[in-house]
Amino acid sequence: MLGSIGPTELLLILLIIVIIFGARKLPELGKSLGEGIKNFKKSISSAKEDQSSENQTKPPAAN
Repeated sequence: MLGSIGPTELLLILLIIVIIFGARKLPELGKSLGEGIKNFKKSISSAKEDQSSENQTKPPAAN
């Protein structure tokens, strides 16, 4: 479908991104993208921990 993306295509994509966002905005864009990925990974790992703690057997309550 897409095939392999070569260096020419990557350079063209980078050029289009620089034209759209401007060179000054790229560091801010990269920082916000990195923070978003970090938060996503944190939420995924906490969801897995919550799920594993719910799956553990709980001892019966003493009456």
